[in-house]
Amino acid sequence: MAARASPPKVSPESTPSYTPVAIVVLIALLAGGLWWWFFLRPGPQPAETNPLTPEMKAYVRNLKLSGVDMKAREDYVKHMLVEITGDITNQGDRALKRVEITCVFYDPYGQVVLRQRLPIVRSSAGGALKPGGQRSFRLPFDNLPESWNQGMPQMVIAYIEFEN
Repeated sequence: MAARASPPKVSPESTPSYTPVAIVVLIALLAGGLWWWFFLRPGPQPAETNPLTPEMKAYVRNLKLSGVDMKAREDYVKHMLVEITGDITNQGDRALKRVEITCVFYDPYGQVVLRQRLPIVRSSAGGALKPGGQRSFRLPFDNLPESWNQGMPQMVIAYIEFEN
């Protein structure tokens, strides 16, 4: 019977240790992934809900925005809050339950950095906007990207709901 050869004994000092290197690489990959997730990935592009119908598109010419102003201030936690205020006037012949506006913010190169749709008329906040009526609005933005060009956004009527 042949004698079995035992494997050579290796001292712990001669065994290469990859554990610290693997941990450092794993942490670096995780940190890079988190950095990408929070700073580089494109934000969700909301589906355009309730698109303008031909009837709504025809009525948009009766809605006038006036006194539109933009102000920025820091809140108590040193976070920048940008507010756009103004008035909307209904110069048409129909009462409106809801009007939504899309604000499009750009960077210095003219690229869109944020597109946000907000209501400026809600029947729950003061009733319908009657023909000839005027209503003030306030649009707060606390999530503007740092790449924003600090200019007034493009403002487009995105939706109109008529009162029955």
